[in-house]
Amino acid sequence: MGSDIAAEEIAKAAKVAFEESQLLPATVRIDALAKIKQQLEANKAEILAANKQDMEAAQVEVDAGRISNAMIKRLDLGKGDKWDSMLKGVQDVADLPDPTGVVTYASQLDDDLELYRVSCPIGVLLVIFEARPEVVVNIAALAIKSGNVAILKGGKESNHTTHLLAKAISQGLAQTSLPSTYVQAIQTRAEVSALLDLDRYIDLVIPRGGNSLVKAIQNNTRIPVMGHADGLCHVYLDESADRQKAVRVVVDSKTDYPSACNAAETLIVHTSLLNTVWREVAHALLAANVHLLCDSHTLSALATLPNVPERFSSHVHSSTESSYSIEHLDLTISVIALPSLHSAIQFINSHSSHHTDSIITECEHAASAFCRGVDSAGTFVNASTRFADGFRYGFGTEVGISTGRIHARGPVGLEGLVIYKYIMRSKAERGHIVGEFGVGEGKKNFKHTAIATTSVPF
Repeated sequence: MGSDIAAEEIAKAAKVAFEESQLLPATVRIDALAKIKQQLEANKAEILAANKQDMEAAQVEVDAGRISNAMIKRLDLGKGDKWDSMLKGVQDVADLPDPTGVVTYASQLDDDLELYRVSCPIGVLLVIFEARPEVVVNIAALAIKSGNVAILKGGKESNHTTHLLAKAISQGLAQTSLPSTYVQAIQTRAEVSALLDLDRYIDLVIPRGGNSLVKAIQNNTRIPVMGHADGLCHVYLDESADRQKAVRVVVDSKTDYPSACNAAETLIVHTSLLNTVWREVAHALLAANVHLLCDSHTLSALATLPNVPERFSSHVHSSTESSYSIEHLDLTISVIALPSLHSAIQFINSHSSHHTDSIITECEHAASAFCRGVDSAGTFVNASTRFADGFRYGFGTEVGISTGRIHARGPVGLEGLVIYKYIMRSKAERGHIVGEFGVGEGKKNFKHTAIATTSVPF
């Protein structure tokens, strides 16, 4: 009962913060992002120390077999340029055009009667994620810029890190006129369960994590859910595939960040390439320490080589039917040979999670057919699946990937966090009423004349 009451207070505070912020100018939100970035920079050492503490605790869980190595890789905020990219994402979001108040349709219905369709924030977002602590900052930046309020829940593995990141965000917000409850962080599953019942206050749930997390949320709330459950991405080597492109794109798609949702999990090889391009790609994958789960055709093509590839005995194994429905999240890829582009498209549509899939081809017709025939949020030609990312798309950062079919699809940036409302204004002396329009004597007809504008003129 206590967690239910606390959760309702959090949700109420978020809704009030949203309503109070709607009349503030966009410059306030930009200033808030600058203040948050400053606080993150000032607290970097403390935050990374907390992240190290979380990683050490997570390693104990990995050693005990309770969580995967992929989870601990996602947890590391100090790896490579992750910290700098996180900060750059905040600045990039701040520099993007304001997505709210944009007119996407305008019409003069009658003399002095105007209708505008105008972009506006969704409202209160509940974002639940696993492991990746930088998501706290990504979501906060996008929410603030787009005029949305956010309630954030990170995985228990990153509690220390997310607590300090949320604290830095709060310190930044405190220096602005935005409400202090504009971005809130919660810690417990009980709070999440209670919040999922509060569709009166919360407008959208965005889960970022594994299949079990997403499915559990989808099955336990009346609130709309935006996201994806799996990242089963494919690369298809078409019969006209260039060898160098095939090697580069396949290896990058698999190895650049194996635990990411946009990493390739299945490689489809046209049967005409089994004794040529496939063998070169296999050599490159094995050299990159990738394990191959091969069907009989791709396995035979390697086993019959005069000189069997290094690591063949340790890294090449037979696949099973279930191999093509697994999100490996590590240096493993499932491989299958198929006889045509049509069969490859059918295979992807029946096995993928509709996230991102890529074709390697020199044929314009094949590229066009693949991009239109594959039913995924992203369809690429001669490019790594790892490009499916809000930062790389130029969105500054992303709130997540959506494989849904309404509102937003693919990497969701600012545009995916706004909806629209219709604004109508009558400038007539007596106003306008519907009863004046219709068929018959004395009735008026609608004009429906387009108005050229990108903003509401009042």
